[in-house]
Amino acid sequence: MNKEVKPDALEHDPLQACQDWDWQTVVSNSVSDVDVLASLLNLEPGELSAISSRNDFALRVPLPFVARMQAGDINDPLLLQVLPQQSENTSPIGFSSDPLQETQYNVRPGLVHKYAGRVLLTAAVSCPINCRYCFRRHFPYEANRLTPKSWTPALQYISEDPNIKEVILSGGEPLLLNDRLLSQLLDEIECIEHVQMIRIHTRFPVAVPQRLTQTLCSRLAGSRCKVAMVLHCNHPNEIDSHMKRHLRALVSSPVTLLNQSVLLKGINDSGETLVRLSEKLYEAGVLPYYLHATDPVIGAAHFQVTDAQARCLSEALTNTLPGYLVPTLVREISGQAAKTRLGF
Repeated sequence: MNKEVKPDALEHDPLQACQDWDWQTVVSNSVSDVDVLASLLNLEPGELSAISSRNDFALRVPLPFVARMQAGDINDPLLLQVLPQQSENTSPIGFSSDPLQETQYNVRPGLVHKYAGRVLLTAAVSCPINCRYCFRRHFPYEANRLTPKSWTPALQYISEDPNIKEVILSGGEPLLLNDRLLSQLLDEIECIEHVQMIRIHTRFPVAVPQRLTQTLCSRLAGSRCKVAMVLHCNHPNEIDSHMKRHLRALVSSPVTLLNQSVLLKGINDSGETLVRLSEKLYEAGVLPYYLHATDPVIGAAHFQVTDAQARCLSEALTNTLPGYLVPTLVREISGQAAKTRLGF
């Protein structure tokens, strides 16, 4: 049974308090109140409330992620990724609730088929952390909720198309499925002979490292398919010894570990920050994969970086790092056959 812990019992070090909890307990005790978050960060009462905003996409952040924020810094780059701000209430021209027009590719409940040879399963419909720039913050998850009783049509679609070689588990957060349910889903995917690759897109190893249980790591390592796990880490401060310790089992396994970042104004829009991110990822056993231009989703306009600046940053990475540590700068454009590279 998960333990519920009151915030005032966390004392002064939330990471120390929660590092021995199981992942379900960490998730169930995520911070959802701005004033509680301010207290944990030693900010003045009302300091975060003065700049925050209430909307349908609520504050949600696990304690291990809070522990990596700089106490007393209202502009901490990790804090700004999760804090609902008043600027989210603006709706500039060109921004929409479905910027990638995914609903038109939603071929079955829980299944998105945009690109040749691969499909995406929304394996879970929520996340342990609500990132303010999320391009699926308005996605119709309730109509795409998958369970063992409801994922049959999606798997049937995959089994009937021999061109589908890869299944991507996303969401939401696919690792919100417990080990038993996730293993059951993997079993059924692996029974489809033409599926050769399984990719898992997840923020969990960053937000709640405890989710990488030995049972999960062993199941992924033993898959019939080639498995890749794509982490979502945007800033070097997100990587600490706690995260690296839990990644070790996967680093030494056949699972390929990659990372994709989103380029965010005021968060990681500097060459020095992005260089440190790539270097720290590599130290943790993870290779940089993509650097995404921010999608034009309603609520995220304040994170936008111009294409010209993005190209300059990509050039700086290329001129500083070995090629294998330079993520590919891309934008996803609806209707295109693949992600669009933003070369310099």
